[in-house]
Amino acid sequence: MTFVKSFADLLLINADEAGGKGANLGELTRAGLPVPDGFVLLASAFTHTMREAGILSEMTATHNAALAAVNDDGELTRLCRRLTELVAKAGIDREVCLALSVAYQRLGNGDDLNVAVRSSAVGEDGNDASFAGMNASFTNIGSETELLEAVRDCWASLFTPRVLTYRANQGLSDAPVMAVVVQKMIVPARAGIVFTADPTTGDRDRLVIEAARGQGEVVVSGAVEPDTYLVSKNDLTVINARIGQQDFQITQGFDGHDQRVPLSAGVRHQKVLDDPTIARIAELALRAEKHYGRPQDMEWAIDHHGSTWIVQSRPITTLGNERSAVATSGRAESGTQSVLVRGLPAAPGIVSGAVRILTDPHDGRLLRDGEVLVAPMTNPDWLPTIRRAAALVTDSGGVTCHAAIVAREVGVPCVVGAHSATTDLTDGVIVTVNGQTGEVSAGQPRTAIASVATNPPGPARGAAVMSEVTATKIYVNLTSPEAAEAVAAQNVDGVGLLRAEFMLTNALGGKHPRAVIADGDQDVFVDAMADALSRIAAPFGSRPVIYRATDFRTNEFRGLAGGDEYEPIEHNPMIGYRGCYRYTQNPDVFRLELAALAKTRETHPNVHLMIPFVRTKWELERCLQLVDSSELGDHRDMHRWVMAEVPSVVYWLPEYVGAGIDGVSIGSNDLTQLMLGVDRDSETCAELFDESDPAVLDAIEHIVATARKHGITSSLCGQAPSTHPEFAERLVRMGITSISVNPDAVDATHRHVARAERRLMLDAARLR
Repeated sequence: MTFVKSFADLLLINADEAGGKGANLGELTRAGLPVPDGFVLLASAFTHTMREAGILSEMTATHNAALAAVNDDGELTRLCRRLTELVAKAGIDREVCLALSVAYQRLGNGDDLNVAVRSSAVGEDGNDASFAGMNASFTNIGSETELLEAVRDCWASLFTPRVLTYRANQGLSDAPVMAVVVQKMIVPARAGIVFTADPTTGDRDRLVIEAARGQGEVVVSGAVEPDTYLVSKNDLTVINARIGQQDFQITQGFDGHDQRVPLSAGVRHQKVLDDPTIARIAELALRAEKHYGRPQDMEWAIDHHGSTWIVQSRPITTLGNERSAVATSGRAESGTQSVLVRGLPAAPGIVSGAVRILTDPHDGRLLRDGEVLVAPMTNPDWLPTIRRAAALVTDSGGVTCHAAIVAREVGVPCVVGAHSATTDLTDGVIVTVNGQTGEVSAGQPRTAIASVATNPPGPARGAAVMSEVTATKIYVNLTSPEAAEAVAAQNVDGVGLLRAEFMLTNALGGKHPRAVIADGDQDVFVDAMADALSRIAAPFGSRPVIYRATDFRTNEFRGLAGGDEYEPIEHNPMIGYRGCYRYTQNPDVFRLELAALAKTRETHPNVHLMIPFVRTKWELERCLQLVDSSELGDHRDMHRWVMAEVPSVVYWLPEYVGAGIDGVSIGSNDLTQLMLGVDRDSETCAELFDESDPAVLDAIEHIVATARKHGITSSLCGQAPSTHPEFAERLVRMGITSISVNPDAVDATHRHVARAERRLMLDAARLR
């Protein structure tokens, strides 16, 4: 088994094994950008170690229980402590240690050298979730002993309360796995972050660079207020420069480890970067953006020889519209109030509330609903408290620090670098926080102002900017209730894919459903599941919410408490005991899900059912018999959809319609995988997986055409329509009735679909 790969052997498609951070470093290396050399200890090393230690099953069950307990601080802390104990108990497997030692010695040509050791969890630094600052990273690690300890600490950081809270907020229910990046340590004279679009306004014509002396950790952690440079993409000139306030720097000490060094008063207020250096950083960042085809959030460092290095890159996960999104009404109204403090606008929105000054994240319980959190410094430990705050104001930090990124992701208006907010503001005083201007003003505006948030999908406060109107319906994919209200406020036509798995895990309390039945806790499960479904359905009113029934595979079900007793071991669970066929074999479990759905529909009839992974007509008919014999049998207004993931749907769809199906949703990932006979997670066959392969497109076209012929709804769940305008246009020309994407892709999808529809009408007019 391969446990280690060098950056040169990795690409973005290897993210499932190298994690987002590791795969991105490989991608940047292969693209010819200046990246310090290194390697990735793959996720397989983590899984192998936990399996060999005999704790993988307990770890998965405990993790699922922890996700279900994210709103219970005491229980979450207890479960996280148990998870880190399991990691410590497992240690590092002997084979993994050997592979790690060989790779480290090869990197240093046989000598110990200083390296940075960074977490690279699978799913981290991806398109939808940054995990900014959530998992552990270490600098100036100078020996094999220290390296092994840092790897163990990276693994253990998967299971901290802040990480599990973040995962729950993002709707991520899969058991987490961790790869680890090991990279030659650059000793930086200056370092920082560059965003290739303005993260606070969404303006893609500008870059934002933040810079500090010494190591960049002081910038990403929010420990200091860095210099902030706003740069034009057109000519790389500096539009605006704001000199920060840095009292100290972190550098490499005489013992090779991190050392905190005070800065003299004369240096603290000097500009960190000159214009040619700013242009050089911007040039590298734009090369990376062009390579990826989307805006990037990158960390850079300049060594003492003047060389500029890229040490990390990830997609920006919090951009709103492709325009400057300053709230003009907010600026005008708040201008009539006295400004108490000014800082950097870090997350958009205008909110009024009472001040609550806290100095430690463990005091988060003191924050009451609707209060403005004011803290000396932002860091990811504050995440559970930030989620509950009306707004966030900090003395320190810059607009690109980890916690500012998280504030934008969860939709909390934020002002950072306000210097004296914790001393100038007073507990209980009503203030208005303007995340567009960076101002905190006294009292509330005389007239109500709408809270403007340009970065959904987090639980944003206020109304989203309206997108273009399209005849093709634009739906969203959801996994949990937390973001439902904010997403429903967007210009969306409903939920095209409500995944059951995360809600199911919470409702089951981490137990296998058959264990729940054996314990007689069916009613508890049904009530919990119905409550979660209702919290999602309510904000959408009459707009449809398409609930996809559980599609756990056997390996995932085995991870639940008691799963070993009830689940078979399959060599290829991806095409095994799952979906529709499982319902026919375990009707008692399926009936629990149907009961929860029926209870939800008593008050929310906009919820409908979708059946996944349907292979044949007979299993679908048997499954629909179970639906008809349940309380849902009388719900004749409930739509019944199937997922089109198995190629046999191309042949069977007319029969499915005859059986009572009135909607079909194309799951492009599984359909591609099965059409081309390639595991989408395979590293060796990755180049074969192509959603735009003519065979896949032909299958999609047949499905849409059949749906049109029989008068049923057709949809596609996937991100391709938001990132590939030509794919969106092809779907529109096929006559697809809806497209379902993640909430952050709604605006882009609206634009692409609207342009395609205009083109289609223009073509039709020209043929007259």
